[in-house]
Amino acid sequence: MSTDQPAPGSPEDPYAKPPGDQGGGPYGAPPPSGPYGNDPYADNPYGGGQSGQGGPGNPYGGGQGGPGGPYDNGPGGPGNPYGEPPRDPLAGMPPLADSGKRVLARIIDVIIVLIPAGLLDWASGGTDNFSSGKSALGGAFFAVIGFLYEWFMTQNSGQTVGKKLMKIRTAMLDNGSAPGSSAAALRALVLWLPAFCCSCIWFVILGITVLFDKPYRQGLQDKAAKTVVVSTT
Repeated sequence: MSTDQPAPGSPEDPYAKPPGDQGGGPYGAPPPSGPYGNDPYADNPYGGGQSGQGGPGNPYGGGQGGPGGPYDNGPGGPGNPYGEPPRDPLAGMPPLADSGKRVLARIIDVIIVLIPAGLLDWASGGTDNFSSGKSALGGAFFAVIGFLYEWFMTQNSGQTVGKKLMKIRTAMLDNGSAPGSSAAALRALVLWLPAFCCSCIWFVILGITVLFDKPYRQGLQDKAAKTVVVSTT
C-alpha cells in the first residue's frame, strides 16, 4: 500500500468530514458572524441573537457559552429543560456499517492472519502437525501478526483487507477521518492481544458488543480508540 496517504484529519484526507460538518448537527454550522464579532448582539444587555453568547449584563444567559442563568439554552445549560439537543457526531458521515458485513470482514482478516501465524508455528516446532491446532507459540504469532496487520492497515486508510472487500471502513467518531497511528495501535491492541490465549471466545465477545451497543455499534476496540465502523458505499 502506498505510504503517500494524507495525514488523518488533514484537509486532503478523503475520509474526513467537510469543514461545515465538524461536530455539527443535521443543519450544519451556525450562521456567519455579524459586523460586531462572533455575536452580532454581543452589546445587547439582554443577549439576543445566537442567544447572547457572553453578552454583558444578561441575567438570563441566553445561549451557548453565555454567563448562565435559569434559562440558559445551550447544551447542558443549567435549569433549562428545553435546551438544544446534543449534537450528533455522526452528522456528515456515511451510515454505520451493517453488523453482518463487520462479522464477514473479521472472518476474512482472521484467516489472513492465521495463515502466516500457523506456518510460523509449524516451522518452529510449536505443533507436530499443521492441522493439530495452535500452540502457545502459535498464539503469540497470531496475536503479534494480527496486531501489526490491523495497526498498519487501519492507520493508512481505515480499512483492512476484509473491510475493503465488505466496503466498510474504520473512522474516528469525532471527525470521520482515518485513525491516526496512536488510535489505530490502541484499537489493534484491544482486538488482538487477548487472542494470544482465547481468540475464539474473545472475538465472540467483541461481536456481541457490536450487536448490542447503542447508538454507534462500537465494539470494545472502538470504545477504546473512539472509532466507529461506517459504510463506504
